[in-house]
Amino acid sequence: MKAIGIITDSHSSIPQEEASRLGIRVLPMPFYIDGKCCYEGVSLTRLEFLELLRSGAELTTSQPSPAEVMQLWNQALEEYEKILYIPISSGLSGSYATALMLAQEEPYEGRVLVVDSGRVSALLHRMILDALELIEEGYPAAEIRRILEKDRDKMVIYIGVQTLENLRRGGRITPATAALGTILNIKPVLQFDVGTLDMFKKCRGFTRTKKTMLEAMRHDLETRFQEWYERGEIYLLAASSAPPQETEEWIQEIREAFPELEVMCDDLSMGVSCHIGYGGLGIGCSCRPKRPRKQ
Repeated sequence: MKAIGIITDSHSSIPQEEASRLGIRVLPMPFYIDGKCCYEGVSLTRLEFLELLRSGAELTTSQPSPAEVMQLWNQALEEYEKILYIPISSGLSGSYATALMLAQEEPYEGRVLVVDSGRVSALLHRMILDALELIEEGYPAAEIRRILEKDRDKMVIYIGVQTLENLRRGGRITPATAALGTILNIKPVLQFDVGTLDMFKKCRGFTRTKKTMLEAMRHDLETRFQEWYERGEIYLLAASSAPPQETEEWIQEIREAFPELEVMCDDLSMGVSCHIGYGGLGIGCSCRPKRPRKQ
């Protein structure tokens, strides 16, 4: 039996094909389209989802049932001594709290360690890759959880929003603000920090929105993340709820702005896209977790 396995959910933006290659499991997260329950990566393709998002379908998100979570845990525990379960940030979903409660019961107590990631989408994806590296380096499961939670705040992502409708539906802005913003061509930039998604800046037009995000990222690299940036221990990330061509153009803009860094781009999860809306683009970074000195 192998020592440590990893399970995350589809809010990590890790598709099932990549999960298989990495040797991890990804729990498909449920969401509703016009009242019908769907599962990310199972019920419809990415392009089908984007078309529904573009057309204004009624989209809402939901948590997986405890039975779905436990079924995946049971399967993994047949193969691994211990499991690191790394779901979407506790600040964005109740999934973490539910999992933590389940993990305190038999047969999971002491074998399933739930990580409060504080992350979502590309940031959560990067944390999963960090966890795999730590397993490869020989750290025990409890120490990996401690390392990941300790450095979970060493990240940020900015997301430019093209439509205000989804923010209105989610209650983040009022109907009057959405209507006025649409008239004035306001395209806000949102900032995701540990567990929170807040307004960063309001821009006139999406060209200005993208420029604002690139400027904010450069500022962060040269200030709050300078230590990791200078050591070459920073990961540059991109995210998108836009169609492929717009996504590729955005990646190219990022590469031109930061030629010294590689860019890992993910599709925003379908659940996150339900709140961001069609055509969203993001840029962020994550720092390599600090390793404790081995005795």
